[in-house]
Amino acid sequence: MPKIGEAGAPTPGRKKGQVNKTTALLKDAILKAAEAAGGKGGTVAYLTDQAKDNPAAFLSLLGKVLPTQISGEDGGPVRVGVVEWHIVRPGTDTSSR
Repeated sequence: MPKIGEAGAPTPGRKKGQVNKTTALLKDAILKAAEAAGGKGGTVAYLTDQAKDNPAAFLSLLGKVLPTQISGEDGGPVRVGVVEWHIVRPGTDTSSR
């Protein structure tokens, strides 16, 4: 098998992080189609319509673009609180709770 640089040898390929041309063209075409489908409101209007008409697909898309790691205030841990509601009928003794 020829070594890189010799005739018939494989090329090293794209540089790390460089987007495939086909992928970039497809992404651009999708964004242009969404812009056109949204009319005056553009891509935002189109995505708003999709969120209403196809919530499962929209939420799947949303899950792919949201950050995968979240943090709380000032970079600290996320605080979770619980709120409990107790329905009490008038005249009911609640002293045992």
